[in-house]
Amino acid sequence: MSIADLSKAEIIKAHARGTADTGSPEVQVALLTARINELTPHFQLHKKDHHGRRGLLKMVNRRKRLLAYLKDKDADRYTALIQKLGLRK
Repeated sequence: MSIADLSKAEIIKAHARGTADTGSPEVQVALLTARINELTPHFQLHKKDHHGRRGLLKMVNRRKRLLAYLKDKDADRYTALIQKLGLRK
């Protein structure tokens, strides 16, 4: 399972800081959030898929580290991203 190329391009375009930006923390967090949201229903249906759940937890932890990095570097960008993605209610 992966994000379709068109939706991936839209996510990058929506969160990019510049025209050729694909690696900023905002883009990486947005892509990880989309993948996590895509995988979550799978685990509600397949409760015993522990190998896949491990991959999901790795993605969640990678997103957590990127958000911590962004919070340390620039708190304004962090809060804007959190509001935009609807994280940390």
